[in-house]
Amino acid sequence: MKDGVIADYRVTEAMLKYFINKVTGKVRFFKPEIMISIPAGVTSTERRAVIDAAVKAGAKSAYVVKEPLLAAIGAGIPIHNAQGNMIINIGGGTSEIAVISLGGVVAAHSARVGGNKFDQAISDYIKRKYGLAVGDRTAEDIKKEIGSAIAQVKEDHMDVRGRDLMGGLPKTVKISSNEVTEALQDELREVINAIKKVFQETPPELAADIMDKGMILSGGGALLRNLDQLITKTIGVPCYVADDPLFCVIKGIGIALDNLDVYKRTITLAK
Repeated sequence: MKDGVIADYRVTEAMLKYFINKVTGKVRFFKPEIMISIPAGVTSTERRAVIDAAVKAGAKSAYVVKEPLLAAIGAGIPIHNAQGNMIINIGGGTSEIAVISLGGVVAAHSARVGGNKFDQAISDYIKRKYGLAVGDRTAEDIKKEIGSAIAQVKEDHMDVRGRDLMGGLPKTVKISSNEVTEALQDELREVINAIKKVFQETPPELAADIMDKGMILSGGGALLRNLDQLITKTIGVPCYVADDPLFCVIKGIGIALDNLDVYKRTITLAK
């Protein structure tokens, strides 16, 4: 998977088959029905590829649901209300921003930027500034330990180990939290622009609802320190981090599967 869609069909099918086997066992007495979240902005071809991979992997049928809807359900947002709600779900490959009302997506935008791009931006910054090559895991650790979406008056620091690009030997440098903020500027700007784009497409009445209630931030990217404050400051609308933001989508899948009758208008069933 890459940017929320299938990059390698065979690998995706094998992964789904592995998880289905874990649930049913290798000797299958039944084919399970499964639910898969997809980015709001996927093409019909990308959507069809996900369904085909699931069925070939051994699923009886596949429920395909737009990721922002599942994130909203998992975050406790009453998606069937007439009032507008905005969910900002920042995953590993994509950031999904959507306005939801009456059980459906009114306006949405999918930006192909997320936690993975954050990590890559940090790695590239360190390479440019210090001539130090660091791996994805190290970049992620930096993001988690001292990363911040807003520059801090009192900076945090972290010793970072990697390979010196000039000499090829191990090297350690000290990185500050404000350097991480600087490294993430372009990626954070993409997220902010995506939010602005959705607001521009939102009916005035629903936009007023969101201004009153605020926006909900979910996904692993929501764990970046002060990201909610950056969004609030830049957009001018309160932004709140959901409870357990990392698990909102999977919680939403569980709730939707347990209440298919309630969410049937939200779900697309493909066999």
